[in-house]
Amino acid sequence: MVKSYLRYEQGGVFGVIASGESNICYDNSGKFLMSPALDKVGVWHVRQGVCSKTLSPSSSSSSGPSLGVTAIASSSSSLVAVGYADGSIRLWDLDKGTCETTLNGHKGAVTALVFNKIGSVLASGSKENDIILWDVVAETGLYRLRGHRDQVTDLLFLDSGKKLVSSSKDKFLRVWDLETQYCMQIVSGHHSEIWSIACDPEERYLVTGSADPELRFYTIVKPDEEGGPSRDTSNPSEPLNKWEVLKPFGEVLRQTKDRVATLRFNKSGNLLACHVAGKVVEIFRVLDEAESKRKAKRRINRKKEKKKGSEVAEDGDQNHGTQEDGNPAAVVVSDIFKLLHTLRAGKKICSISFCPTNAKNSMATLALSLNNNSVEIYLVESESSRQTQAIELAGHRSVVRSLCLSPDNSLLLSTTHNAVKIWNPSTGNSLRTIDSEYGLCSMFVPVKSSNKAASNKYALVGTKAGNIEIIDVASATCVEVVKAHGGDLRSIASIPDESGPVGFVTGSTDRDVKFWEYGKLQKSGEATERLTVSNVKTMTMSDEVVKIAISPDAKYIAVALQDSNVKVFYLDTLKFYLTLYGHKMPVLCMDVSSDGDLIVTGSSDKNLKIWGLDFGDCHKSIFAHAASVMDVKFVPNTHYVFSVGNDRLLKFWDADKFELLLTLEGHHAEVWCLAVSSRGDFVVTGSQDKSIRRWDRTDEPFFIEEEKEKRLEEMFEADLDGAFENKYGPKEELPEEGAVAAAGKKTQETLTATDLILDALDMAEVETTRITEHEEETRRGKVSKFVPNMLMLGLSPSDYVLRSLSKVQTSDLEQTLLALPFSDSLKLLSYLKYWKTNKEKIEIVFKVATIIAHTHFNQLISTPSARPLLSDLSDVLHAKVKECKDTIGFNLAAMNHVSQQLAMKNDAPFREAKSKLLEVRSKRARMDSTNTETRKERKKKKQKSNDGHAWAVVR
Repeated sequence: MVKSYLRYEQGGVFGVIASGESNICYDNSGKFLMSPALDKVGVWHVRQGVCSKTLSPSSSSSSGPSLGVTAIASSSSSLVAVGYADGSIRLWDLDKGTCETTLNGHKGAVTALVFNKIGSVLASGSKENDIILWDVVAETGLYRLRGHRDQVTDLLFLDSGKKLVSSSKDKFLRVWDLETQYCMQIVSGHHSEIWSIACDPEERYLVTGSADPELRFYTIVKPDEEGGPSRDTSNPSEPLNKWEVLKPFGEVLRQTKDRVATLRFNKSGNLLACHVAGKVVEIFRVLDEAESKRKAKRRINRKKEKKKGSEVAEDGDQNHGTQEDGNPAAVVVSDIFKLLHTLRAGKKICSISFCPTNAKNSMATLALSLNNNSVEIYLVESESSRQTQAIELAGHRSVVRSLCLSPDNSLLLSTTHNAVKIWNPSTGNSLRTIDSEYGLCSMFVPVKSSNKAASNKYALVGTKAGNIEIIDVASATCVEVVKAHGGDLRSIASIPDESGPVGFVTGSTDRDVKFWEYGKLQKSGEATERLTVSNVKTMTMSDEVVKIAISPDAKYIAVALQDSNVKVFYLDTLKFYLTLYGHKMPVLCMDVSSDGDLIVTGSSDKNLKIWGLDFGDCHKSIFAHAASVMDVKFVPNTHYVFSVGNDRLLKFWDADKFELLLTLEGHHAEVWCLAVSSRGDFVVTGSQDKSIRRWDRTDEPFFIEEEKEKRLEEMFEADLDGAFENKYGPKEELPEEGAVAAAGKKTQETLTATDLILDALDMAEVETTRITEHEEETRRGKVSKFVPNMLMLGLSPSDYVLRSLSKVQTSDLEQTLLALPFSDSLKLLSYLKYWKTNKEKIEIVFKVATIIAHTHFNQLISTPSARPLLSDLSDVLHAKVKECKDTIGFNLAAMNHVSQQLAMKNDAPFREAKSKLLEVRSKRARMDSTNTETRKERKKKKQKSNDGHAWAVVR
């Protein structure tokens, strides 16, 4: 009987705040910050500092580095575009947290994404040097712009989305006219790769950043509103070539020597941030027109004061603030862009993003993503920038070096170079963060301890300094630090006992293996007890100790040394038992099975070796990973083994049959450690990409032979465009200057959809033949009952084909139809006459007709049977599409009218209250004026009476 196994699948990823492969981006409201988290996007509530939702691809999608996030862009609405390393682009609705569609067109990783102002068109650039324009509303690709000779680094829309500026590592800027799909200007002059471009909101200036020591500025030439020749906004009197959009304006020297990584203007356009590939962000202030003119006048006056000679001085006094020819002072780039200050972060900055809404008493809010898996928020002020918030508690700052699960699997402990974190492995929430030294190994104090106070409450961490840190999990404090070894403490293992563990063993690079036992100490003046440890004996080895493993029956202790050998001793007497030798490089990890029969070792020589502990014989040596094997663990009470390595893979093995069962991909960097639950229902792995991944056991069974066939199929289907031909055939020629091509690309989904349409056409053709034959027999007088095909679900042949066609995603429709042969395309075209009356499907009918007509134009005009069909469709489709368009326009106008009426109704109480308030204010004003007049009259009467009295006294 063939043995079956239960499959493991990725269950969750946690510990990642911001990975450095992509940019961070605010949403249009400024409340949420989207940061790349390897193959996901975390949406963080900035004020609360919590991850409100995660944009994660479906489980059916491939995971791992091929699906890593490489670019993020937000639109004016709730739509967010995310580019991935496999060339795909996913559009997400930020409010719902759902993926609206997937756009496939790039063969290389997406490097740049940008929406136009209204969010209807998306432009994307990739490592394959191409730019693709996407219709966001129709969810289809418009066209592909080809011309760059290297990776596209940044994109920018100009002139209300009519023009597109692209930068590349080929040192050129290109300006594309999107209406004619033509490259209208190529800007040269850079001495190195252009990494970023930015434009102010008013589209007056464009700035480029590269590895050159200066920033280059260009003025944007806007077309004349009356349709005349283009004119420069900085010098309107000078006519320019109609093809010249960018005109060199000047250069500003940067403060740092590192290359520019990102350039961004804030929403108001008064600040420019220049992020270099380091820890520095240079912030420039953009002066307005009046300030720049005053600065230009001061500059010219200072220049004149430096000149020698009385005549020059007299001319300078007479022509104050003007040039020598009497014209007003010319404004240069240094008069507009002034260095405000320099922001320095503690770690290397990966990307920056301005918040669209500014905080009070500040010029702007700037978010930085750092390479230590954290995000910092700064307030940019006139004199300096100050940090206001940091998102860092939800992840580690460096590589995860060790993992261990509590005996009841409710807690997970991880260590890095400066902290210990306690996690909930089920939810991925960070429960505790404890400052620590560089932790290389860790262990929970088991539940069945002789010390009841220590049961599942304490954890031990072995550090690079040779210390043992005793961690109190409940209070998240380090209770005590014990100096244990003179070198790195590489390994720690618990000693089991019948009544419970009585101690543990540590191994270090100082060649000592030390045995410890638990104790308890009562604090003076306190009623609480805390755990202590004490050394009971020491065993000195011949070389540095790398790893220690103890058999569950407490009979043997295995010590892996730096000399590539594993020495096994009796645990009670420490008497030498046997040596396991065979690895060519040091053994980095090992584990003993629950029954004590097998021991598995993993080494830097990329091999796994399975040994028998009874005689020390090597049962099997397996070439397991493409790099060093970093950790290996048995599933409890089985002979199944998990191993991880520097090849980023987690592998599942059967140690009895010596077979590879599963290969699990997901990590983006080397995997350093793993932990298996006591029931074997999940596995946790830690990686250099700072992520912790949980792999859950499912109820889905699988067989070894099926997995082997699946791996072979994946190898053959890895490249649908023909990797063998591309490798050994002629190299692909560079595209023509400014060439335009189709936007989509062939994928496994499009090929599957093509097969489904072909099957539907064949089934519909057979059913149509059967219906025709039945009608012919009915006319001849043969009465028989027609039995329809049950596979067609009671639909007519045309409706069944329409149902199959409607299942194809809109973004994949073009590539699906391109793969159809001409004969089948003609069959599909013949069904359009049945669908043209269906108003709900008129859009897909028009798309199918257009794509087939463009693809097979020459064959269609030379096929006589297709001419009446085309003429019939041309007479009907345009009228139907115009009717649908008019209906949508009418509905939109009606919706706008209804919304205006609702707004007026909602504002009616406020208008009434406002009118009442104004009426009350007017009444008060009248009363105040009346009272004022009354007081004035009384004052006059009193003055008259006083004057009369005084005159009477004088008389």
